[in-house]
Amino acid sequence: MDAATLGAVGTIVVGLAAAAAALIGQRTNARATHQGVVMTGFGGLVNELQEERADLREKLAQAHAELAGERSDKAQLHAQIAQLQAEIADRDRQIAALRRTAP
Repeated sequence: MDAATLGAVGTIVVGLAAAAAALIGQRTNARATHQGVVMTGFGGLVNELQEERADLREKLAQAHAELAGERSDKAQLHAQIAQLQAEIADRDRQIAALRRTAP
């Protein structure tokens, strides 16, 4: 083979090697970009979930506070019922005593 043929073959080989390197680089770049998008998307989802979790914790705390208030109200109402029942029993005794003393 003469020098011109070797030069042409060398140029073709170098061109093919450059094309292969560019293709590999493109795929690597695309993969890295895809992974970056996936990680960014994942990070965004995690942030949204954390915000939702914080909101739900706040709502749960409010619900617990409301429940505690309702339990307190219920306890007060039970105490008032017991007091009224005691007053009714006292009035019943007074009425019974008045009936015994009535002519």
